[in-house]
Amino acid sequence: MKEEEPHPLLKGGIKKNYNHGFSPSQIQSLAAICQALIPPLADDANFPDLTNPLLISNQVAELMVKRGLPKGLLIVSLVLKCLSSRVGTLLLCGWVCLDWKFPFVHSFSELSLKKREAILQRWSAETLVLPLRIAFVLLKIITLFVFFSLTDENSNNPAWKAIGYEVEAVERRIKHKKGRPLAEGIIDTVNLDERSLKESLIQKGIDVVDDLEDNLFTIKCDVVIVGSGSGGGVAAAVLAKSGQKVVVLEKGHYFVPEDYSGLEGPSLSELYESGGMLTTEDGKILVMAGTMVGGGSSINWCACIRTPDDILKEWSEENKIPLFNSHEYRSAMDRVCERIGVTKSCTEEGFQNQVLRTGCEDLGLKVEPVPRNSSVDHYCGSCCYGCRRGDKKGTESTWLVDAVDNGAVILTGCKADTFVLVRDSIEKSRKRCIGVIATAENKNIGRKLRIEARATVSACGSLLTPPLLVASGLENKNIGRNLHLHPVSFVWGYFPESQVELNGKSFEGGIITSIHKVRDEEESSSRAIVEAASLGPASFASLLPWVSRHDMKERMTRYARTAVLFALPRDVGSGSVIKQGHIRYRFSEIDKENLKTGLRRALRILIAAGAAEVGTFRSDGQKMRCKDEEGVEEFLDSVTAPGGPMSRSQQWTVYCSAHQMSSCRMGGKEEDGAVDENGECWEAKGLFVCDGSVLPTAVGVNPMITIQSTAYCIASRLAHSLNLSSD
Repeated sequence: MKEEEPHPLLKGGIKKNYNHGFSPSQIQSLAAICQALIPPLADDANFPDLTNPLLISNQVAELMVKRGLPKGLLIVSLVLKCLSSRVGTLLLCGWVCLDWKFPFVHSFSELSLKKREAILQRWSAETLVLPLRIAFVLLKIITLFVFFSLTDENSNNPAWKAIGYEVEAVERRIKHKKGRPLAEGIIDTVNLDERSLKESLIQKGIDVVDDLEDNLFTIKCDVVIVGSGSGGGVAAAVLAKSGQKVVVLEKGHYFVPEDYSGLEGPSLSELYESGGMLTTEDGKILVMAGTMVGGGSSINWCACIRTPDDILKEWSEENKIPLFNSHEYRSAMDRVCERIGVTKSCTEEGFQNQVLRTGCEDLGLKVEPVPRNSSVDHYCGSCCYGCRRGDKKGTESTWLVDAVDNGAVILTGCKADTFVLVRDSIEKSRKRCIGVIATAENKNIGRKLRIEARATVSACGSLLTPPLLVASGLENKNIGRNLHLHPVSFVWGYFPESQVELNGKSFEGGIITSIHKVRDEEESSSRAIVEAASLGPASFASLLPWVSRHDMKERMTRYARTAVLFALPRDVGSGSVIKQGHIRYRFSEIDKENLKTGLRRALRILIAAGAAEVGTFRSDGQKMRCKDEEGVEEFLDSVTAPGGPMSRSQQWTVYCSAHQMSSCRMGGKEEDGAVDENGECWEAKGLFVCDGSVLPTAVGVNPMITIQSTAYCIASRLAHSLNLSSD
């Protein structure tokens, strides 16, 4: 049976109209760098475009301009400009570009492949002229990502066959409501003009008034919610069910299982913030967050772990928020798990989770099953690109369906600019929020949208809620600070198919079905958790250390049988996000120690499971062949939590974050938090925060259940308050 065509935004294909702004000479230098970085895998006459260095370099330039941080982009542009000339190449590369023959000095593109490789190897380890390392890191990550994710119009990539990868063919067993489940409530502004937008709102029972003087549409409702993820989706359902007229603003798009392609490149580009390339300002942590209807719940790895008891006790007693150790909160967890269909077992584990379980059992370590919001036989390794089977129950197929069934309206392609704050008539020292100003992505809608409501909820996540509050004029010192990221670091183990009794490939099967908690004997709380990671070939290659072209070829040809585990500590260190896209973060010494302990434990697990070779993601390609049993302890002792690319150490790594929390934390009093126990901003009546940013600290485990349960409590209290005030 022929599969449905994916959504146009999620299809593959090659862009050939370039707007990157690099000169032809810069592109020539970039092509020479790409040739030196890319492993010699795909020399296929059937794919002339995808193996053309100039095409690859133009694609790299496009992506870099679209997603790179401005400072990094400036550095790369200057480096490419220098490499375009002989004098500039001599300045950046030194004696290696000299020759006894005329013209005596060569530009970078005129150098042999071997010499270009040597230059890039030197830049990777550069400690004095850090801009050269920054240029290397940015070029390496984006070049390898493009090479392994770029597809032709038939969704093929010549390198995939060489590394044993294929996009999984999917048989959909879960049937949806006829049509698109949210169709009755969705207004997709991308396809509308001003007239049709107004008509669509009126048809769905929303009051709309033309404000020609201020060039606005004024929309009236009971509650407006910014964001549709784990917090916003739950809030919309609870409030709509209580009888409130709810409008949800979502800057992303609405997709259903039939829309998803399973293609890494376009999926990351459309479903993740900054196309999956958002980083902290120092480039040390790659930050992954969802940006679509359903938010992170639509592309996360299905883990549904309840808030640990010791965390609830800490938040209740030390942070002085009784909610978290109450029957109300525990009942909310029950309700959340029921609604999103959490199951506690797995009928068949994928390769990576088999490795984790086998290694733990061999070492006598406790390994636990991970509950998931899917069926027990959900065997899907690509849920991070949207669940094509329709089995995973994100908010777009659960809570938001409930909300729409109770009259909620969801405006997609619509970004909140600022909350509307006025002086409160009763408490003169406090402001009151009366709604939000938003802008449609579609340029055919020139008017701003002013949504006026009795209550306003910010649920756009820990990265976007703080900048929105700050832009609206709020000044509480906790807004945008205390940001926790659950930073993770990876290790890998190679398992030849002929060597062990572990079935499958790294990209197959449920992503997280097992967990090991790293504990000291005398401690009840864990120092870190160890879980399996989902890294498509492009993400894997981008994060993997680049030592040489041929080393990268060896690593990538083993991709399908390379298990990747990560260590995740409950971070004590924290950061800030005051302005959108500008994230700062600092590790604490405790975090570094816990990461080191977790990484060493993960490596022991891989070795015990039968890996032929193991390694870390440190820039120098740190690895060990497991036949050398006597060298295991020495190798493990050398494993640490190194600095990031801007550190002065020769070895560095890039960490990742899929969980962002606490940047508008809840506090028992105004000095301790940005919001109170009800989720209401201390500075502004009627303005509530209902996402992961309200969590008092890091959770230490996958936080979806904690976020949804907290949102359920906040929304339930708000619904009760609104109903009382209207009586």
